[in-house]
Amino acid sequence: MSGSPAVVRELHSDDSAVWRKLFLDYARFYNTDPDDSVYQGLWRWLMDPDTPLWGFVAESGGSVVGFAHLQQQRDTFTASTSWFLDDLFVDPEHRSRGIARMLIAEVNRYATTHGGGRIRWITDTNNHTARRLYDDVATLTHWVVYEQEGHTS
Repeated sequence: MSGSPAVVRELHSDDSAVWRKLFLDYARFYNTDPDDSVYQGLWRWLMDPDTPLWGFVAESGGSVVGFAHLQQQRDTFTASTSWFLDDLFVDPEHRSRGIARMLIAEVNRYATTHGGGRIRWITDTNNHTARRLYDDVATLTHWVVYEQEGHTS
């Protein structure tokens, strides 16, 4: 593990291979194994300036060690911009160094300078390590999340 200070920046096209490896580790953490079309589709969105989805990476010692994906949304209760922090991951060898906190701070800075509004995210109830950080930087809500697979009639 490198002791170098981390920096956060926007995701670039030349980050593809390292981002993919980190995204695979992230998917495994959540017990899923996306096929290649998922990587390709998500990467296209992240690289498309017309898609309201942005990627950020954390670098330490010249290596990318974490990422965050931020989506812009519309908040129907305020008729304004809101944001969804869709994914946040730091390589386990680089955790407990404030990198996730730095990624969240950059997401917040980006959202603030691009219209402001509330940032929301979800995590597994058993992700106690992440929840300690989230409890420190945000407010736990009372909302319950439901999912339903889309299907046609």
